[in-house]
Amino acid sequence: MDDRLYIVTYDIADQKRWRAVFKLLRGHGEWLQLSVFQCRLGRWRHAELVSTLDQIIHHDHDHILIMDIGPADAVDPKIVSLGKDFKPVVREPIIV
Repeated sequence: MDDRLYIVTYDIADQKRWRAVFKLLRGHGEWLQLSVFQCRLGRWRHAELVSTLDQIIHHDHDHILIMDIGPADAVDPKIVSLGKDFKPVVREPIIV
């Protein structure tokens, strides 16, 4: 697979837009902390996510960072985690 691991952080000024961003990201990754998600995405899903986020936010008031950590299957993130353990997202089957 060509999936990559991304860390997405956001600072959204309006509660309604914040909820929309949160719901969208929840459908694309794992919620780590208040405004931080970990997403495992292929090129198509990444492009779709960026496009949808771009439509939701107000560019003068909101801010989203999408950090490409590397190939999802090969990444070995060097992370210091205090409290709960940090585990990179793994590919799992989706039953529809």
